[in-house]
Parts: sequence; C-alpha cells; structure tokens
Amino acid sequence: MAVNSGMRSHYAALKADLIARLSPVLVVQNDAKGGRFTLVHDGTQESLHPVGEVFELAKSVAHAPLGVFAIIAPHLSGRVPNIPGADRIDPHDLAMLAFRDTTSTDWIAPLRQYADTLAAARRHLDRAGIPPEAAASCAQVLDGALAFVKVSTEARSFDIRSFEDFSQSVYAGIRTTMRYAAEAQIAGVRGVLRKWRARIGEEAWRDLYTVVLSQWATSELNQNSIIIGPCMNPAKVATHLIDLPTAEPPSDPVFVALDNLARIVQDNIAAELVFPSDRAAADALKGPQDLLADEILDQLGTSAYAPPGGDGNGACPVTRRGQEPRRGGAAYDL
Repeated sequence: MAVNSGMRSHYAALKADLIARLSPVLVVQNDAKGGRFTLVHDGTQESLHPVGEVFELAKSVAHAPLGVFAIIAPHLSGRVPNIPGADRIDPHDLAMLAFRDTTSTDWIAPLRQYADTLAAARRHLDRAGIPPEAAASCAQVLDGALAFVKVSTEARSFDIRSFEDFSQSVYAGIRTTMRYAAEAQIAGVRGVLRKWRARIGEEAWRDLYTVVLSQWATSELNQNSIIIGPCMNPAKVATHLIDLPTAEPPSDPVFVALDNLARIVQDNIAAELVFPSDRAAADALKGPQDLLADEILDQLGTSAYAPPGGDGNGACPVTRRGQEPRRGGAAYDL
C-alpha cells in the first residue's frame, strides 16, 4: 500500500508540473451560448464566446416543448398508451417520471406562468434580430406551445397523446431553428479558430490539444468537437481532441481541462515505457479503458464488450478501437 501511495504522490507531483507546461491547448466549456472557448498558449490565456446570438435565441425557442414537458411530466399517466413509437418508451422510466397523482391540477399554475414567458418571447420576436425564416419558425413553435397550454389548462387535462400532437405540430419549426443555430455555431467556431491559428502559427497549431467539457447528454458527437476536429492536425486529432464529460459544469473549466489533459499526456508516455511488449495493455493504460478490463472480461468468459444494440465488430473490447473514427478528417482547414 505504501508503494501505491508513493506512486500516487509522485504521479500527482509530475502532473502538477506538467499542467504549467501544456501548450497550446484549446479548452471548450459547452454552455447555452455555444461554448466558452479558451486558448492556453505559452503561459497566456484568452477566453471568449465566439458564437453569434442567433444560436442562443434559436435554441431557446426550440426548447419550449421541453419546458412544457418538464412541468407536466410528473402528472402523466404511468401507463404507456397505444401511440406510434410506444415500444420506444420504457414503462419503468415512465413510471419513475410520472410520480404525481393524475387527478392533481398543481401543474396548471406553473404552466400558465411559463406561458407568460412564451408570450413575452412571442411579442419580442420581431425585434430579436433573427433572420426572417428563423423568426417565422420561432413563431410557429411559440404559437403551438401557447395553444397547447390554453387548451390543456382550460380543459384541466392533458395526456401523452395530446402532448405528442402538439410537439409534432411544431417539429418543422424546431428543425429550422436547429439549422440556423448550427450555421451560427459553425461560423463562430471557425472564425475564432482562424484567428487563434494565425496568432500562434502553423508549427504550434500542429500540436494543438483540444479538451471539450460537456455533460454526458452531449458528450458523444458533441457539436463543438465535430466542428473543431477537421480544423486540427489530422494526424493527431484522434489523440489530441478529447471529449471530457463532467457531472456538472465546473467552476474552473480551464483547470479541470488541464488537470485531466496532464494525466492523459503523462499516461501516453508511461504506457509505452511500462508496457513496451504488450500493446493492448499500453493502449488500456493510455486510454479510457480500465487496465483490468480485458482480464475481467476473460474471467467472466466474455470475449468482447458489446454495447446495447450492437456487437463487438472486431473493435477493442472497451475503447471500441478498430471501428470507424467518428470525427476529424483530412481537411485540416478552416
């Protein structure tokens, strides 16, 4: 135990020294504004939100059905109705969520309060500076939500079917707002990457590390990771673009990113030196796979880890290495 304690102490000291040397590093904290971007380079830091306001405004309106859902969900019936896609609703999940008495009308007051917010947004649409097509789609979403609230509160009743009728009626509008949000995201991110790439120069940019912090729900195919990947050195994007899910947005995202990145960098070198004759063990030490994973799988009689709904497909049991890469590319261009 003392051996392990000593190792951890020295490993932590090495990491602390390494944190101060890491450069260049792009840290992205995903948020409602499209992400807070920080460039760490040669002891300096610059942070900004590069994505235009259309991104936040369009996404805000698109979230209206989720806002309505969050208010009424506890009052839903715990039984899955005969609706299209009913087999995709887990009855136990629904029962856990719909925990209030369906005869209660406690949802009416908060739903009407939320409707006041929706109505205020609707009145300000013309002055929001949103492109006309996006504004029309926002109006469709807000009008649909307000109509659902009016009908439901007057009837003092709703159900899964009536909510799905509402959400389906505004789906086209949501898709349009998503398109405008994506355009704003791409333009803003590419713009700041061009600026910073020119500042630090091509030689430094080739070794850029990127750490994208997000919550679990957006950690796979994260919007910012998708945009950034093709703008990095294609030879290094697989190892230098790191998606880091966090339980909650950290108070100091730059430190959290650098702390994790330092561990990754030193593990990359340690893995090759500690396991020079076992590439599988080295890959486990330098990646997200637990070092004991293969041994445990062998002892459990499982040759490969298959995620829900899939099979091993010849990939590494846990890291999924061997499958097609999900991001990056050969463009290396902005």
